[in-house]
Amino acid sequence: MINITSILSGKESVTIEAKLASGGLPNSIWESYSSFANTFGGVILLGVEENKETHALVARGVEDPHQLITNIWNVLNNSQKISNNILLDNHIYAAEYQSTQLVVMEVPRASRREKPVYIGPDPFRGTFRRNHEGDYHCSREEILAMMRDQAIESADSKILENMELSDLNSESIYRYRTMFNNKKPGHVWTNLRDEEFLLKIGAAGKGEDKHLHPTLAGLVFFGDFMNIVNELPNYFLDYRERLSTDTRWSDRVNSGDGNWSGNIFDFYFKIIDRLTSDVKRPFKLDKNLLRVDDTPVHAGLRESLANALIHADYYGRCGIVIDKKFREVSISNPGLFRIGIDEAIAGGISDARNSRLFNMFSLIEVGERSGSGLCDIFHTWNENGYKRPSITETLDPDRITITLQIEIDSNGSNHERNDSKSESNERNHESNLSENEMHVFEVLCRNNGLSAGQVAAQTGLSVSTVNRIYKSLKAKSYIMRNGKTRGKWVILK
Repeated sequence: MINITSILSGKESVTIEAKLASGGLPNSIWESYSSFANTFGGVILLGVEENKETHALVARGVEDPHQLITNIWNVLNNSQKISNNILLDNHIYAAEYQSTQLVVMEVPRASRREKPVYIGPDPFRGTFRRNHEGDYHCSREEILAMMRDQAIESADSKILENMELSDLNSESIYRYRTMFNNKKPGHVWTNLRDEEFLLKIGAAGKGEDKHLHPTLAGLVFFGDFMNIVNELPNYFLDYRERLSTDTRWSDRVNSGDGNWSGNIFDFYFKIIDRLTSDVKRPFKLDKNLLRVDDTPVHAGLRESLANALIHADYYGRCGIVIDKKFREVSISNPGLFRIGIDEAIAGGISDARNSRLFNMFSLIEVGERSGSGLCDIFHTWNENGYKRPSITETLDPDRITITLQIEIDSNGSNHERNDSKSESNERNHESNLSENEMHVFEVLCRNNGLSAGQVAAQTGLSVSTVNRIYKSLKAKSYIMRNGKTRGKWVILK
């Protein structure tokens, strides 16, 4: 049961709704029931009034709480009035507060197979959602999105009979097959023709005409941008990198720039090194004395990007957007969670919106199949002392955004920072480099192709200072140019 005292000390919110119910069961209760079920869940309090001036909640009580509860169940169980009863017995009960009798309805978030929860016979007229202003009538677009998620078969299995396999990008397919063969040498699919291979991985399907056509998954994964947009008008991929306070992007990749295919397979591998470029890479050797550059933080960023591409609602608005700032990454995709956020973070449950995309990525070892992806990300960030990742769901348009900060939480443990500073001072002493020189040198070791402006943005130094440090590092034989003034730096020590 909820804490009535705590709730009544606050105000109405996106998850709290007060109903006076002085004349019996109010009809407006069902709009709130629908909106809570279709959004994030919430609590309806009967016998409570909101003060119009202060917005404080005031308990007025109800005359016969048991009869009121009976009336609620009668309506909930009438399929002509309510599409779906998602409540259990313990979700509706009488409660006492300061000698007044109240009725409480705890409405959980409906599962994707239960949505939309609506009033009356027509979902397009009786479906509601919740925002900070209260209950609002859902748009047709929102209702169709819920219906797509309701289906047992994943959205990306749709066979596009108006398209041919020749409409897919042959170079993308070739790159994928090369990667697949490297990951799975000797696999029985290795020698299949492209048409058979695409059928096996879920990128193609047999239509009613008995011929093979791309699936929605195949189109999004291997298609060209204009062909994808013809089927998915809102499709868009956008990577934006700003590593300084300058208003301009320091780097940008988007699906519509015409210089590449624009599909999600090429997008992933086009931006993944950019996304992880400023994550520290420890000097570590494996058993074969080869350097290991990967860390759990790198894996977490890759998983976050894969999640967005795999779980996106490609019919939804605004596309997939990745914003990278210095030490912070924000990844946003259309669509809401198909399970609760807490369940997603806890791990163990996998409910991909696009199961074929999930499979196609996993065949080349991208993405976590066990449902522990988000759980691992949160664990990694905690282990490194980083600020807890932020996940938000927003409506109209439906979007999920995860924000990852790649730095020590100023409110948390600072042992890593102190250890790092001590280690840096020790290296500075041994190598006769100043602290700024060591900082610039470490950035170049992680990415030797950065411009002076990009190094300045990452170190907090001015461009002129970075250029002076370049001269010093060259004089001390730590770096040299490869390609006169516009090539990459060669790391000598």
